[in-house]
Amino acid sequence: MGHTEQKAFEFDQPLLHSASLNGQACMTSILPESADAQAVGKAWAKIPAPLSSEQEQLYIQEIKQLMQSRNAVLVAHYYVDPVLQDLALETNGCVGDSLEMARFGRDHEASTLIVAGVRFMGETAKMLSPEKTVLMPTLEAECSLDLGCPADQFSAFCDAHPDRTVVVYANTSAEVKARADWVVTSSIALEIVTYLHEKGEKIIWGPDRHLGQYIQNNTGADMLLWQGSCLVHNEFKAAELASLKKQYPDAKVLVHPESPAGVAALADVTGSTSKLIQAAVDLPAQTFIVATDAGIMHEMQKRAPGKIFISAPTSGNSATCKSCAFCPWMAMNGLAGIKQCLTSGSGEITLDETLAKRARQPLDRMLAFAETHKKSVRASGDLLEDMKLFENIGAA
Repeated sequence: MGHTEQKAFEFDQPLLHSASLNGQACMTSILPESADAQAVGKAWAKIPAPLSSEQEQLYIQEIKQLMQSRNAVLVAHYYVDPVLQDLALETNGCVGDSLEMARFGRDHEASTLIVAGVRFMGETAKMLSPEKTVLMPTLEAECSLDLGCPADQFSAFCDAHPDRTVVVYANTSAEVKARADWVVTSSIALEIVTYLHEKGEKIIWGPDRHLGQYIQNNTGADMLLWQGSCLVHNEFKAAELASLKKQYPDAKVLVHPESPAGVAALADVTGSTSKLIQAAVDLPAQTFIVATDAGIMHEMQKRAPGKIFISAPTSGNSATCKSCAFCPWMAMNGLAGIKQCLTSGSGEITLDETLAKRARQPLDRMLAFAETHKKSVRASGDLLEDMKLFENIGAA
């Protein structure tokens, strides 16, 4: 067995600009990433040592036995190692996005949830299943969006704009969620912001600036954007993607909206992980260029065998290949870590009860909206009546 690889990765660390408002110091705006060289953070990722096929099989057998004895279920994100994705499905678990993972865990009869992803996903699962034990292969699995949106700074920014509704992406800490009015995922963000915009509400959006800009462009909403970004999606570059399209003129381009606007402009389909997977199945094309974490291609290949999937370029004249389309923190999830948390109870997610309750309110509001949105074929008047039900969630 080889050694664990440790490497530092840079991420956007937005800086707040201090100003005076009615004689009081306040944080009023976000400096763009290029405004100051110090607007760059750095975090370590420790990639598990590679395993031989024999070692993998031994771990898998042991993990299956441990899961059964602990009444545990494995929920995994599309971006983790394919071995973990397959193990989750083999053991009647779930592979999905962060919200699908949390909802599956909430509804499953298991008393212990093993969350293979990054830390905010474990926190979300704990919010929705406070009575269950939530374990992660490693609590050091970070997210650049979470890291780049410290709760105290984001709260100061929100406090400086009290007239705005606070909408945050799911890729945030429990503390940031607790400061929000709404939590959204990429699969429902457009619909929720459209709804708020039609009500005349102005919005603070955090933390991904690319997703925020995409939503703003598509809704016309008045949005102040926190200037964070995803380490992986920020790497995709339009110039190299345009060049690759010339090499594969019949290919369809699938882009996650956390990617820069120039990349999204070249897309045939832009959307959440689940939407991109479905597009790979439904579109008649045989070749796809995919601008999201390359881990998604495992599921795409399973659902659309025979089709060709090419990762959008993160190297070339205008790209650096810092992450090479793989999240380094997702890669920290491994079989050894799963066995360890099942054996010793390590990597447990714990949340302050009061904090968890506050953070769950905007999350529940989104879930209620999403459920109502499924019924949007009904008359708009009826739909608006239903909306009143979830607007009051957590208002007391």
